[in-house]
Amino acid sequence: MRHKMRIALAQNNYIVGDIHYNLKLIKKSVQQAEKADADIVVFSELALSGYPPEDLLLRQDLYALIEQALHELKSMQSSVAMVVGHPRTEGGDTFNSASLIYNGDCLLTYDKQLLPNYSVFDEKRYFTAASDCPVINFKGVNISILICEDLWFTEPAKVAKLAGADIILSPNASPYYYGKAEVRGQAMSRRADENDIPVIYVNQVGAQDELIFDGCSSAYDANGKTVFTAAEMSEDFACVDFDVENNRLLSLQDNSKQFDDEEEIWQALMLGVKDYVQKNGFPGALLGLSGGIDSAVTLAVAADALGADKVNAVMMPFKYTSSMSIEDAKAEAEALGVEFDIISIEPIYDAFMAQMSEQLAGTELDTTEQNIQARCRGTVLMGLSNKYGRIVLTTGNKSEIAVGYCTLYGDMAGGFNVLKDVSKTMVYRLAKYRNTISPVIPERVITRPPSAELAPDQKDEDNLPPYDILDGILEAYVEHDRSISDIVALGYDDETVRRVIRLVDINEHKRRQAAPGVRISKRAFGRDRRYPITSGFGRQFK
Repeated sequence: MRHKMRIALAQNNYIVGDIHYNLKLIKKSVQQAEKADADIVVFSELALSGYPPEDLLLRQDLYALIEQALHELKSMQSSVAMVVGHPRTEGGDTFNSASLIYNGDCLLTYDKQLLPNYSVFDEKRYFTAASDCPVINFKGVNISILICEDLWFTEPAKVAKLAGADIILSPNASPYYYGKAEVRGQAMSRRADENDIPVIYVNQVGAQDELIFDGCSSAYDANGKTVFTAAEMSEDFACVDFDVENNRLLSLQDNSKQFDDEEEIWQALMLGVKDYVQKNGFPGALLGLSGGIDSAVTLAVAADALGADKVNAVMMPFKYTSSMSIEDAKAEAEALGVEFDIISIEPIYDAFMAQMSEQLAGTELDTTEQNIQARCRGTVLMGLSNKYGRIVLTTGNKSEIAVGYCTLYGDMAGGFNVLKDVSKTMVYRLAKYRNTISPVIPERVITRPPSAELAPDQKDEDNLPPYDILDGILEAYVEHDRSISDIVALGYDDETVRRVIRLVDINEHKRRQAAPGVRISKRAFGRDRRYPITSGFGRQFK
């Protein structure tokens, strides 16, 4: 029996589908592991393809690239063994696999047993579930490999322990939501403790479309104690020593940076913006800066994530825009050091209205004219995006998107929505948090009543319940699928609840056309919450 094994945790930010890039990251980590005198280095789930590869898994040419990459890893003939996640096909089936490669050979390939098919996961669409739980002796240590979902349930770890495993190495791609790290840590700690076996948990980090992977790779001792936790929201590399004789793990370094509360969400939003912009090859971003709180927070996230030189803010005033809004927008841009332009939409709006004057003659002013203002702004931003290549960041929050308080092809026009899964009440919390770092959002932007400024003296509460009430109802209905009666029982007014739910239901078509955005909750619009556009379900509860 070997007395000690050094295990490296490689927490990398992969690009889905870019096998060559991912291979370079893996090779770099192998070299780091060699320098650290590690015996084995563990990578995250599907590291070679990135996660989730979605329908790329239906392409046969993907697997040719994967096989070539595995061959290159074997050709390294490294003194460090590597546990590398990758998809593979065999006999018409596709598996979510992890291979143990050492000194030019593949010693073992493990196939994932439990395939998540809920929330943002679609693994049963692509993969076949395996049932084997092999244990391999490597340098005198009996190793079991379990992939992500396998460790969220009791049976696979129990079987591994009964098969003689001394330690579990677990590649993961566990998406983030606020508070997920604590939930995940408790689950992994239980698996270690109930089986009296150490667990090495390596998670992917980085953003993929709407999903955030927060990292937080960890090592758990046999009693369930967390021995080490890697960085949150950034790449990291660390080693732990496994004292086999005493069944203990020893961390070789202190825990990396972890975040709390609003700071955690801010870092997630930054990561989402940075990776979406950079991985898709945009030279920067631009947005409409209204002087309101949503665009102010969006601007601050973008500047923090990309750098001020990569962000352009455009103020597009109309006759209903207050001088205060123009002043505040300018102050925000100057505080962050971003490029700032003012382009009036009045002549654009007037041209639209003149061309439609015959068709609109004799009608009353309503939301039509307000939406045309928003669409003028959307056209300006998209024109600048086309000319300079920068992606347009939309600025709507989850509360507004939920009830349709937004304009298709207007303020919804753009490529990425930073606040898509951030409630209005959380937007205020984030603004206050960001000002503790440096004062970039004027205080009156935070304290004054929110307004779209599409009509004289307009306020959001003219059309919506107060946001503290609205957000409570939305959380119950959208994130927890509670019924009208259940929500009323929480203390909300029946008429208000019915009105809010109706607005949510009739605006599904808007959300389906909205830009993707960062997911920070357990139930986000997009790939997470999937409701039919055409539905008569809600009519039965009138």
